Order: sequence, then C-alpha cells, then structure tokens
Amino acid sequence: MFSRHDSSASKCSTAEAPARAFDAVVFDMDGVVTRTAEVHALAWRRMFDAFLARRAEESGEALRPFEYPADYLAFIDGRPRYEGVAAFLASRNISLPPGTPDDAPGDVSVAALGNRKNTLFNEIVDAEGVGVFESTLAFIAALKAEGIRIGLATSSRNSARVLASSGTAELFETVVDGLVSARLGLKGKPEPDIFTTACAQLGSTPARTVVVEDAVTGVQAGRRGGFAFTLGLARKNNAAALRKHGADLVLDDLEGFKLRDLYGLVLARRELQP
Repeated sequence: MFSRHDSSASKCSTAEAPARAFDAVVFDMDGVVTRTAEVHALAWRRMFDAFLARRAEESGEALRPFEYPADYLAFIDGRPRYEGVAAFLASRNISLPPGTPDDAPGDVSVAALGNRKNTLFNEIVDAEGVGVFESTLAFIAALKAEGIRIGLATSSRNSARVLASSGTAELFETVVDGLVSARLGLKGKPEPDIFTTACAQLGSTPARTVVVEDAVTGVQAGRRGGFAFTLGLARKNNAAALRKHGADLVLDDLEGFKLRDLYGLVLARRELQP
C-alpha cells in the first residue's frame, strides 16, 4: 500500500478505475523525477558558504552561515535561480546589484552568484551523473499506457542536461524550464505560469490537468493555477508545509500509488467544488 500523509483520502480510491478524470499530468523535475534536489542543495551550500566567508573576511561582518535545510526550503526551493539568490541575500540583509545572466560566475552581483551556483551544479552532475526515482518513472509509464499526456515544468535552466544525463528526456511531450521562462517572460513559482504553459502545450486545460510537485512554491502554483489536483511529494520532510500551501494529497513516494487512486481523488475533489 502506498504511504500517504492524508489518510482520509483513502476513502476516495476505488477498486475499479472510474472514467478518466484528467487528460494530462505536469511533473516538476528536481526531487520528483530526478534525484537532483540534493545536488542543487549541495551546490547552493558550497556557493553561499564561500561567498559569506569572503564577505565576512573583507568586511568584518558577523554573518550567519547558509543553513540546510532551513534556508534552502525557505528561500531557494522551487524558485528561479536568481530569485533564490536575492531571497537568501535579503535574509542576511545583504544587497547586491542584480546584474545580468551574462555576468561571469562570481560574487559581484545576484546573477554572478547564481551563475557560480550553476557552474558548481554542472560540475557535480558531470562528475557523478543523475539518479532517478524509479517509482515516478513507473507511474509515468502507467499514465502513458492510458493515453495521459505528460509534461515537465521546472525552474531549472539545466533541464536538458539533467534529462539527458538521467535518460528521461523522451518521457515528456513538452518541457517548460527556466530558459523557456526567460524567453517567454513567464513568472516563476509560486505563480502558475510554467504549469499553465506546459498544460496549454499539451492541449489540455488546468481543470483537466494534475500537477506533481515536491516544493511549497510548486504546490502554491498548482493551487493558484486552478489545476484539477495538486499532488505533493514530501521528499524533504515537508509534508505539513505542502499540505498547508495547497497540496490536495501528500505522499512520501509514488511507490504503490495506482492510477485508479488518482482518478478517484480527482473526481472526489471535483465533486466538492462549488
């Protein structure tokens, strides 16, 4: 039996799958499909630790170090990279010019710090590769077998590299990532832009689409976008926060979670809506 944090939802699952309740599912990437959330966290920590140490040495300021997972979850998780940098710096009362995406990796601007983090992330990926959550891949296979359309929506600008390294690129009919967002002028999570864009590219509507996320900003985006159902995966011991901010159901993992369970849950939620 699948592990869930919302046991009351079990009454919504049925022995026989109801009529198809949705047409598409849009997955987040890091921490949902690929085991890259830990890689991102490590890259962020290395970048901020080095930056804070240099700044403290130069200015004599007493700066509280980057704390994982507290700072990562509060300021970084799910946000576009430069927004994450700016949010963390603000938490330490540090102000840097925004810079531009062309800034060389360093610490002269928000963008330069973000680019340094990206360099570190790519170094780790190239050295160690990218793992996947097999339970998510199995669930995607079950969805595809039923003709459900599958998309990916991520704040990452490295999706092509990560998907290629993990061998998962062909699973998704459309990918809306940080590069697409920059090109189209999409707002980052918690706004729903990347999910609604992926949804439209799949030929679906939010009312007929499910979102699968592991970040608070992601489930907020699912709720704000009016999606049929937002499924939260508590990979970071954040079940309560996911539930509080918009997840309709929170699971530890997709292992054992059946498509008929999701059909029943989506239909039950639809019946409760005014």
